[in-house]
Amino acid sequence: DSYSEIRKTDQKQHLSTLEHGRQSTRFGVLQSKILGIIDWMGQGKENNVDRCRSDSESSLEHNLVGLNFIDLMVRQGNIDNPPKTPLVPGFECSGIIEALGDSVKGFEIGDRVMAFVNYNAWAEVVCTPVEFVYKIPDDMSFSEAAAFPMNFVTAYMMLFEVANLREGMSVLVHSAGGGVGQAVAQLCSTIPNVTVFGTASSFKHEAIKDSVTHLFDRNADYVQEVKRISTEGVDIVLDCLCGENTGKGLSLLKPLGTYILYGSSNMVTGETKSFFSFAKSWWQVEKVNPIKLYEENKVIAGFSLLNLLFKQNRGGLIKSVMDKLINLYNNKKIKPVVDSLWALEEVKEAMQRIHDRGNIGKLILDVEKAPTPLMANDSTETSEAGEEEEDHEGDNENKERMPFIQ
Repeated sequence: DSYSEIRKTDQKQHLSTLEHGRQSTRFGVLQSKILGIIDWMGQGKENNVDRCRSDSESSLEHNLVGLNFIDLMVRQGNIDNPPKTPLVPGFECSGIIEALGDSVKGFEIGDRVMAFVNYNAWAEVVCTPVEFVYKIPDDMSFSEAAAFPMNFVTAYMMLFEVANLREGMSVLVHSAGGGVGQAVAQLCSTIPNVTVFGTASSFKHEAIKDSVTHLFDRNADYVQEVKRISTEGVDIVLDCLCGENTGKGLSLLKPLGTYILYGSSNMVTGETKSFFSFAKSWWQVEKVNPIKLYEENKVIAGFSLLNLLFKQNRGGLIKSVMDKLINLYNNKKIKPVVDSLWALEEVKEAMQRIHDRGNIGKLILDVEKAPTPLMANDSTETSEAGEEEEDHEGDNENKERMPFIQ
């Protein structure tokens, strides 16, 4: 049938991708793969809904999808045990419920909702267990809803469930201009007298300077800068980089401080999966001595929201956190930062923007949006080796290409 033909074609394209390795090719293959599956879904939407729905699932349509760095890592193969190809990426979305399982309670067809999905979010129709679905507040747009779950739940869990953030404490967060970084800054502002140290690319500083207390260039010696301001260091370090930053983060912890690793973006440097980048990042990680932690009264932890949801069955805990976050949103204490909206056909450019760390807040993929015509200066430059360019000053002009949500 048509779906079998799509699978055969995609498998051939996937082999071609592995042979060539260039990012433009890989993005193009991924784009056509997703579009092919969506075309097939559109031909028999009702049948697709019936097939994916169980008694405890809901089906969403008119989806907006939050793009995350994990999507980029999935594309490069930098995660453990990914699904077999062809696959549909995506882990969070917003939309309207069009079908419900027989045992689902608390939701109705037509409800505006946001949801976590274990892959398959980049689609017109998404099916997911109802325990991962949450109603959108009346004042929240679909684009804000697509930017909300992953960033704010991650930030909240790390700050309050793992590190026990309290009044008067201090926090260092890397990638302060990203979606999680901005969520961390907003949540810290809900607690009195919390000092936030942030690192970010210099071109982002003007846009995010009011969200953190002290802001440093991502390429600067932030350890010395932090100690110059706070000689004892900080209470909490939130690290999405890994590599050499692990040792730096541990060295900055005060007694009883907590270091939390929640990502490893330093492993993504070039256009494709790089064993050298992986090995370099692994080699630079501080080898933790438990006796030293004991002597210095320091805590080291890790956090993976997707594992907590889909492998460790903590949906109930995440539901309680989402309830708290929605209450904070309704009281105008927090608000998702949306960088830009992209059509599905523009996923290559959108993910390139994430790869180059050019975004401030969340990029949103809208499956119903028409592509925006390219401007003459609309490109994101990388070096010949595929490494991220350090000079991002030009990205401010490139951002004009897309309508931004203020």
